[in-house]
Amino acid sequence: MGSTERPRVEASHDYTGPASFVDNQQCAACHQAQYQSWIGSHHDLAMQRANEETVLGDFNGASLSHYGVTSHFFKKDGSFFVNTENAEGNMADFEIKYTFGIDPLQQYLIEFPNGHYQALGIAWDTQPEEKGGQRWFHLYPKEKITHDDSLHWTGINQNWNFMCAECHSTNLKKNYDPLHGRYQTTWSEIDVSCQACHGPGSRHVEWAKSIGREKQLKGDLKNGLVVQLGDPDKSQWIMDEDAGTAKRSTPRKSKVQIETCARCHSRRRLISTNYEHGRPLLDTHHPSLLVESLYHTDGQIDDEVYVYGSFLQSRMYQEGVTCSNCHDPHSLKLRAPGNELCFQCHLPARFNTPSHHFHKLNSDGASCVACHMPSKLYMVLDARHDHSIRIPRPDLSIKLGTPNACNKCHTDRSTEWAAEAMDTWYGADWRNKGHFGEALHAGRNGLPGAEDALADLAGDLSQPNIARASALSLIRGPTSPQTQQVISIALYDDDPLVRTAALSALESLHPRERFQLAHHLLNDPVRAVRVEAGRVLATTPPELMSGTQRELLEKAAAQYIDAQRVNADRPEAHLNLGVFYAERGQFDDAEAAYRTALRLDPTFVPGLVNLADLYRMQQRDADGEILLREALEAAPDDATVHYSLGLLLVRTGHQTEAIEFFKHAATLQADDPRYSYVYAIALNSIGKPNAAVDVLKNAHQRHPYDREVLLALVTINRDRGKLDSAIEYAEALATLSPQDQSAQRLLQQLRSQQQP
Repeated sequence: MGSTERPRVEASHDYTGPASFVDNQQCAACHQAQYQSWIGSHHDLAMQRANEETVLGDFNGASLSHYGVTSHFFKKDGSFFVNTENAEGNMADFEIKYTFGIDPLQQYLIEFPNGHYQALGIAWDTQPEEKGGQRWFHLYPKEKITHDDSLHWTGINQNWNFMCAECHSTNLKKNYDPLHGRYQTTWSEIDVSCQACHGPGSRHVEWAKSIGREKQLKGDLKNGLVVQLGDPDKSQWIMDEDAGTAKRSTPRKSKVQIETCARCHSRRRLISTNYEHGRPLLDTHHPSLLVESLYHTDGQIDDEVYVYGSFLQSRMYQEGVTCSNCHDPHSLKLRAPGNELCFQCHLPARFNTPSHHFHKLNSDGASCVACHMPSKLYMVLDARHDHSIRIPRPDLSIKLGTPNACNKCHTDRSTEWAAEAMDTWYGADWRNKGHFGEALHAGRNGLPGAEDALADLAGDLSQPNIARASALSLIRGPTSPQTQQVISIALYDDDPLVRTAALSALESLHPRERFQLAHHLLNDPVRAVRVEAGRVLATTPPELMSGTQRELLEKAAAQYIDAQRVNADRPEAHLNLGVFYAERGQFDDAEAAYRTALRLDPTFVPGLVNLADLYRMQQRDADGEILLREALEAAPDDATVHYSLGLLLVRTGHQTEAIEFFKHAATLQADDPRYSYVYAIALNSIGKPNAAVDVLKNAHQRHPYDREVLLALVTINRDRGKLDSAIEYAEALATLSPQDQSAQRLLQQLRSQQQP
């Protein structure tokens, strides 16, 4: 790992050919002001070699104990060391090679064989002592992370090469060799320097040499730069005195600056290593949607998401605000302190008054960001602001269980109190303002009317595109003709994130229907869309396609495979390949992919379960049982393993033994009604309908809108002669699914059987 040889700049003065990375000092020679602003910034100090100047932690015999493991920090022969638990659970000495980050914490990287670098799970709090800093702390303070846990500092989820490297150095090449499990990771600059954002600079250097400093200062746009990060339209922000807010003189046409920042300031997955500065983000990275593991249902941050997905939701983004309107791109400092930053575009006479914020002037409650950009702590002490820049909605807290800025400050008050306070300020009508979070909440929880709500959101062009895409991702069939029409239109949407999500919404359809609706996306101009099209349309029967279409499908399928191989150091990527190959009937390739996933992580439960399922397809349940028993030993509390083993035992005639595994699955994962449903069906099949109904009733109480549970309650009650109960549940099912003709017919049949 380390810096590659610096490219030489010859005196040919050709600034039209391919660009290459140059030494950062060549940028500094002409751009001193920008360079000086960058020096000492978080980008500059993103990663450094460990030495007396860069290491901020106490390595003078300090120690930290965490769940029985005491780590010691010391120096030896001018180097920095930690004595801590290794991958086998034993204590060992490790040398610190690099520092990672600077404020409010600093992490440390340790070198392992084959080019692997791991981030230590203990970090140094760099804040002043009076703020509680200058101490060692564990990044998982309330969890016991054992040596065999993937979150252990030696584990796969703390690997620098995959998890961190791309965004902390310039021109980073991971260079993973899957055959030998080896990294040969390189960079041009150890930190986030000029060319990380502006692109390789050799052409620009040649341009400067060929035409001289005089023309450079005139802003010649053909100056050899790979990408222009400024506003190409030179738009101005003009204050509208009546509205009290500024508006752009021209609409924002370019997303280049925002998507350049989003490459790292987003929660995303890499789909191609062929990054080109200035190209659409989705050519190489696929941003996460507003999924349950990352965002609250109303889009507020939950897990660490690095702001881009939040900013896409904001009205500021819709109005044309870019990152550099608020942040200096070189120092990374805010353009102005406190509320002064917001007053660039919001008249203080209108917004810095108690009539707007209903708090005392200069109080915490009068802070713009406190109300509109509440923060959350990550990595124990790193406060990140929510960039959706939203109006506080305590009413949504009551409806959806989401947080709100009011109660973040007024922790001793209820959400009802906060909502009533807003009633006095704005009148009760403010509660009637809809929010896309209500549709996403319905979709996540399978509530009545969820499909219609999601379809309405997906088709509403006034809503943020990331919310529309998230709605599409929650639509699961069978769907009504109206919903199918919304999905069909979304396949032609201007936003590639929406088109990609619309593809995933087609998965419940027959491959023939999918292809008819979406084959045009096999040739989409954005790679992420083609990758998803290659996956979703992969099982299209060849006879449905022309020769040209078959060629396009194979190209898109190859891009999907490449997108997984980009992350060949992760078991999840090989799991995806295994599923892809299995669906196409390429069983040997599927098995090889699953085996590779398990080689990377022998306890990777999804790999074991999916390989066992592949063996099921091949009538190899005996081999599958061995795998599932291994998975059970590795993860005894994993409901999926118990469930899968139960299904296998049913297939192999061991139904009584299977019941116990279904019971464990339903107990371990009570929030998933599918496990309770299968457990109940199994009980009913061995002549225990009363026990089955008891299980289903409990599941129905927890999940009153689950269709499978309701249908089972209908049919089992009917079969055991409890017609009134069957009708009661059938009515609930028919109300829940008014467009489901089979549910309506079932209800009619039961009513016709009632005695007059």
